Order: sequence, then structure tokens, then C-alpha cells
Amino acid sequence: MLDYVIRNGLVVDGTGAPGFRADIGIRDGVIVTVGTVEEVGSVELDADGLVVAPGIIDPHTHYDAQLFWDPTASPSNVHGVTTVIAGNCGFTLAPIKPEDHDYIRRMMAKVEGMPLVALEDGITWDWTSFGDYLDRLDGNLGVNAGFLVGHCAVRRWVMGPERADQVATDEELAAMTTLLAESIEAGGLGFSSSQSRTHSDGDGNPITSRFADRREMLAFCEVVRDHPGTTLEYITNGCLDTFSDEEIDLMASMSATARRPLNWNLLTVDSRTPDKTDRQLEASRAAERAGGKIVALTMPTLVPMNMSFRNHCALFLIPGWGDVMGLPVDQRIEKLRDPAVRAELDALARSEGAGVFRRLAKWSNYIVGDTFSPTNEGLSWRDVGSIAAEQGKEPFDALLDLVIADDLKTVLWPKASDGDAASWEARVSVWEDPGALVGGSDAGAHLDRMCGSNYPTSFLGDCLRNRQLVPMEKAIHWMTQAPADLFGLHDRGRVAEGLRADLFVFDPETIASEPATLVEDLPGGSPRLIADSIGVTRVLVNGVETVVDGKPTGNLPGTLLRSGRDTVTVDTTVGA
Repeated sequence: MLDYVIRNGLVVDGTGAPGFRADIGIRDGVIVTVGTVEEVGSVELDADGLVVAPGIIDPHTHYDAQLFWDPTASPSNVHGVTTVIAGNCGFTLAPIKPEDHDYIRRMMAKVEGMPLVALEDGITWDWTSFGDYLDRLDGNLGVNAGFLVGHCAVRRWVMGPERADQVATDEELAAMTTLLAESIEAGGLGFSSSQSRTHSDGDGNPITSRFADRREMLAFCEVVRDHPGTTLEYITNGCLDTFSDEEIDLMASMSATARRPLNWNLLTVDSRTPDKTDRQLEASRAAERAGGKIVALTMPTLVPMNMSFRNHCALFLIPGWGDVMGLPVDQRIEKLRDPAVRAELDALARSEGAGVFRRLAKWSNYIVGDTFSPTNEGLSWRDVGSIAAEQGKEPFDALLDLVIADDLKTVLWPKASDGDAASWEARVSVWEDPGALVGGSDAGAHLDRMCGSNYPTSFLGDCLRNRQLVPMEKAIHWMTQAPADLFGLHDRGRVAEGLRADLFVFDPETIASEPATLVEDLPGGSPRLIADSIGVTRVLVNGVETVVDGKPTGNLPGTLLRSGRDTVTVDTTVGA
């Protein structure tokens, strides 16, 4: 008898090929039959009218902390995600010394928007090495999860707070590469780093990885090269806007030195700036010429991120705004009342120097979300432009008056400026490009600001019923086999005999996502945005049901993915 049989489904196997009608038989977490299954299963599902696809692989998450209090990785799990890659952007919770617990917690709260109280109350923090950290999660996962080793943790361990802003000595570099090697040998999937100017620690100082020189970066890549089944992930200033020649050269050299793929997050596409997209993809071309491989992650949906003048968000990153936005709330309010300060902030946000953040200066387009003052009653879900016209004010003045009345608590939703038809057509060209990969939800981070974890169901609903820009089979390939191939997940990402039974069964007539809503279910009662799925019939991880009719089962059959055991080497020089 088989453990599980799915009958009569339309199998879309992840390769991009047309779907075909078949049964699927599962035993011991592995697909043993794709075709006609004669044996009976302990559990049987009639999938007539349903699509049976591989489980979604999310290549960029920050579930490093959440998995301790929520091993199901919600809400990704209810949207068909069966595998997550975490430890991105150079930020990991290990290796870590006890005296650095508070520093790492505050850094994660600042750079990744994880509530500090949740980090304090939801985790025991009883590990030191990267291997210890992985062992704490192993055996208690509802999804398959792999973790990169973060640059900041490695640098903090070796260089401490005293030399955080210094170039490493030869001795320090030797100690760091040894620590990285030990962490990868314990199961780390590779190395991640950020040298983005937008990333600062809980004290407001630049994160330590921003002070690493080229020599240090390439030394880490040599370690990655020497270990099987590994990869690279890297964030730099140009990821937000446009890569410099120096950044492209370093990224290409990193990949070529490691002989491994390097992915970066996140390539946004706007029809009004085609040259920017071409420039960002030039990094992929340069890596190919150098014998490496660079892949830009790009989302197939628009993920709104709410804003606030009270809590850290993209508004705080506008060049020149830091002196005001970094003040205590009461002092910040006084500054924001000052007409001269308002004029200066508005000018800075609109200037060429604002770079990618200039898009935030379209004050009329902000939608007012939750408000908290009687003065603002009735303004929720209206745009600032119409409020300003009604009040006879300039949009920026109307916006600031509104948020000041709420003690800066007002929730703001900027309208997407890149939702036009031409931008969507441009995205299709990017999705088709070998230098890009669909995915990059940031799930587990910025918890009360955004919800990108629902991209699989949103994308499929768009493909099947709305814009219909690409066939369903292609969309599924981009979210399954393509990321599996990038990370060397050799036994996942396809529906085929002998592969792990990570499966996503959905109704093509209804598959979609509910809108994101704010709930207060994190440790300490902290809020986060989540979205339920529509049309998700089953999700199986290693042959075990984790979602039934859109609801989690509570089963925890996930695998802690370890490099070299659960991954094979993707060598960028092979076949070049």
C-alpha cells in the first residue's frame, strides 16, 4: 500500500512542459509513480479538475527567527511554498557569542523589521555556532529550509564591536574564513553579504560588512568554492538603483572566484526607465563573460509596502532626511511642523540625489490607511491628493498635517507607480531572461510593513484569469524547477519519479490570494501582515499534508537542508 495517492489531476511537472493527466503515488516521502497508479493509498485525493504542481521554492526569505515560534513559515505555507532559502543579505542569527545577543537582535529589528519583543520573547538564544543554530531547527520544520551564512555575524564574531568599521587584518581574515568554512561544513548553503548604504545596525551605524574590502569578499568566495553544494547572495548599493562599474566587476569576480551562482535582490521593472533594467542585467552578462553566473531576483507581483513617519521604513532612507527622521518622535514632530524644514525635505525627496527614492515623493498618490486622531476621522482609504485639494493645501503639507495629528502613527500606502501595461510587458521580458529569476518575497522580514509571501497564488491567478501574460506552465517552472536548479536542490522542484514529494495542488478556476490584513499574533503581541490563500486544496511536504483546503494541518515534515547532502554543486564553469 502506498502512503498517499493523488488521482486524476492535471500534472504540471515544473519543467515548463504542457500539463498532462496522471495519478501520483507516494511512499516514504518520495514520488514513486507518475502515471496510472494501481495500488491503493492510505490517503487518497481525487484531483479531478485540479492542478498538481511541484511545491514552490522561495529563493529569498528571512525566516531565520520566525521558524522558532512558527515552524510552518506562515503565511508562505498556505500559498504553496514548500521550500524557503533564508540567511540572506548577510544577516543571520549565527554564529553568535552570548554577549552579542542584544546587538544582533537590535540589528535584525532595524534592517529586517523584525519586532524586537518577538526576537526577545520568541527565541531561547541557546546556541553559539552555526551548526548549533541549524540543530535547534532540525526536526521541527513544516517546510524545507536552507540557510546561508551571514557576513555580519561572521565579522562580529571575529572583529567584535571595536573593529567593526575597519578593514580586516590578515589574521582576522584567516579567522573569518575558517569560521565560514566551519559554518558551511555544518550545513550552511553558502555565503551572503550586504554592502548597501541603506543597511545600518540598531545603533544607527553602518553594518560591519560595509567595511569589507575586495580582498575580504573574494576570500569568502574561495571558501565557498571549496565546499560542494554552495551558493552566493549579495546586496550592494546598486541593487536599489543602478550598478556602478565597480559593483558589476566585484559581483562578477565573486561568482567567478567561487565558481558558483550569485543572486541579488531585487530587480524592479518600470517601463519609464528601460535603461536601468538593461544596466542591472548587465551584471549577469559580465559574470557570464568572466566564467560566473549572476541572477537577479524579481517579483512577478506588485508588493505594496506601507509607510509611516513614526517607524523605520523607506521614507527614513531618503538621502538628507536622516537628521529629521532620526530624532525622537516629539522632536521629529516639531521639525515637521516647520515650513522651512518641510520645504527642504520635499526638495531633497524630489532631487536627482534621491535616486530610486524619488518615487516616494509622489505625495498625492499616498493612500491613507489606519488613522488614530478624531481630526483624521473619515480620511482612511482616501488619497492625499484629494484630501489636499479639499483642504486647499499642497499635498506634502496636507500629508504632514495629517500624520502629525496622529502623532506620526498614520499608516500610509503609496500607490504603485509602475503598474501600467507597458511595465507589465517589460516584466515578461525580464522573467524570460536567463539572468533573472522569479521570486524574492522577503517573507519573515518587514512584518508589519509588507506581505510578499503570497506571490505564488497571486501570480498564478494573474496568469490564469487576469493579465494572462504567460502560460501557467511557464509560471510554475519559474517558481519551482528554476530556483531548484539555481541552488542545486537536485531532488525537488519537479514532479517526477524518485524526487521528493513536495506538491502543490490547486484549483485553476479560483487560485488567488486574499488581501493582506494586520494581525497581532507574534510573540509579545507584535503585529504583522498576512494574507490567506484562495483555491489551495493541498500542500504536501515530503509526502505529508501541511495544508488542507487552505488551512495548515500543524504537521512538521520539513527537512533542514544542508549543503552537500541536500544540494549538489552548480559549477558556473562547467560547460562554459
